[in-house]
Amino acid sequence: MPSCSPDCCLFQAVEIVKVWSEDGAGKVVEIPADMTARDVCQLLVYKSHCVDDNAWTLVEHHPILGLERCLEDHELVVQAQASMSSDSKFLFRKNYAKYEFFRNPLNFFPEQMVAWCQESDGSIPQSQLLQNFLNSSSCPEIQGYLYVKEPGRRSWKKLYTFLRRSGLYYSTKGTSKEPRHLQLLSDLDDSNVFTIIAGRKLHNAPTDYQFCIKPSKVRGDCKELKMLCAEDEQSRTCWMTAFRLLKHGIVLYQSYNVPQQRKSNLSPFSAPVRSVSENSLVAMDFSGRTGRVIDNPVEAQSAALEEGQTWRKRSQRMNVLGSPSPLHPSSLSTVIHRTQIWFHGRIMREEAHKMIIQQGQVDGLFLLRDSQSNPKAFVLTLCHHQKIKHFQILPCEEDGQVFFSLDDGATKFTDLIHLVEFYQLNRGVLPCKLKHPCTAVAL
Repeated sequence: MPSCSPDCCLFQAVEIVKVWSEDGAGKVVEIPADMTARDVCQLLVYKSHCVDDNAWTLVEHHPILGLERCLEDHELVVQAQASMSSDSKFLFRKNYAKYEFFRNPLNFFPEQMVAWCQESDGSIPQSQLLQNFLNSSSCPEIQGYLYVKEPGRRSWKKLYTFLRRSGLYYSTKGTSKEPRHLQLLSDLDDSNVFTIIAGRKLHNAPTDYQFCIKPSKVRGDCKELKMLCAEDEQSRTCWMTAFRLLKHGIVLYQSYNVPQQRKSNLSPFSAPVRSVSENSLVAMDFSGRTGRVIDNPVEAQSAALEEGQTWRKRSQRMNVLGSPSPLHPSSLSTVIHRTQIWFHGRIMREEAHKMIIQQGQVDGLFLLRDSQSNPKAFVLTLCHHQKIKHFQILPCEEDGQVFFSLDDGATKFTDLIHLVEFYQLNRGVLPCKLKHPCTAVAL
């Protein structure tokens, strides 16, 4: 019998992973044991035919415990799945804030919470803030009050806490940092930080800004979880971001810098990457022999309106010539937005809030939805400075044609697509430009 060469006997173990989308649909994927969360997201991007803008993440969701966290791009999915309970699952979702702290670190680390900023009296440039976290030999420290849930009870205790590379500590004597007054709450190495969902209801939390530290080996036992509660959203974000940086360090920065591309063994699944920054979008005038950038916002607004009228006339000609589309142009302008990823139909205000929060609460994150109070109107839900605001889009009629406006008719658009495209270029009456569409994908 011919002997089998060592090469032909090698095979790679494959694991079964099921991933769920926001609409409740699931997709089963077979992945090798060394496949990272970034790889799985790119595979799902390809299979779902959605745009890869480097914001997709795998979310580890524990419905019974009420916990969620985004897997880091470098984490092995099979390893994460091994620490999950039978009721837990992976969700496929966008998170625009995944690496936002590298772009705007001062928004994530208030001076009063960073120990070395306090002790140096501002003599250390804040530009070194991230370097201190990424440099394993430095000793950054986050400090401040947290509510800590007492083990086995529904009561919470307010304690002064310190987050260091060696773990999370609390002081037994006021704000004292003396070693004899410090008690270890949790280490970082074998734990992950989670957002708590509906913490007030499930755990009688004192505020809405809960998070917890969960040991990796723990699956469904609440007693092993360290339930924590911050005073506000900025404080919670600071604690959770610092935990990630102290735990993973330079690996996070490397993931942030690595372009979103397929590994060589996944090259057949390469998806087209389309990434458009707001700075690359400009209003153009092509009426002459060469294109011209329109710098004047008033002229840009006029050009947008004129383009909308041209589109409408073109649609009318198509219908006259026997276009297969049975829709009248005026009715087409009232439904064409339903094809867009940023439009979410008849969702309630609370659902819009939830989607914005889940996808990162970065400036310019937005969605459009039907108005609940006015059946002919729409609502723009927009995030700015971690606050969620709602702007009503009202229809207005002029010369028998329907337009849409955010500012009581001062700026009018033939359809919602033109309205969104205009406010992606111009802030107008909004607190910021529209930058990131809040998206739900069907797997």
